[in-house]
Amino acid sequence: MATKTSSKKTTKKKIVAAVAEIRLSVYASFNNTIITASAFNTGNVLAFVSSGQVGFKGAKKATPYAATTSMKLLLEKLAPFKPEIAHVYVAGAGNGRDAALRALSGSGLKVASIQDITPLPHNGCRPKKARRV
Repeated sequence: MATKTSSKKTTKKKIVAAVAEIRLSVYASFNNTIITASAFNTGNVLAFVSSGQVGFKGAKKATPYAATTSMKLLLEKLAPFKPEIAHVYVAGAGNGRDAALRALSGSGLKVASIQDITPLPHNGCRPKKARRV
């Protein structure tokens, strides 16, 4: 008779170091809002959330409500790191910009700075050649 041996899978508990200062990058496009949190000193990504990840689909991903919900989920993911100060960098022209910042202000996290890093063309593309009739 064969004897059954029960093998338990042991998983190591993830050790989380406290990060006092974080960098929040909010990218708000016309189709989605992506928020990334990284350590301010090292730049290591701690967590990221998009509106699609929260459960919104299609045009609803670009709404202010989706951005607010995404920021709340990100702050829940960041809770084990115990952040105190946030430096916020906002890029893009979508509706989620202000909504994400409003959700952040009610969280109790101290916002040290807010910067707009949306890329702007200095002179743009070369224009089309003149039409000859």
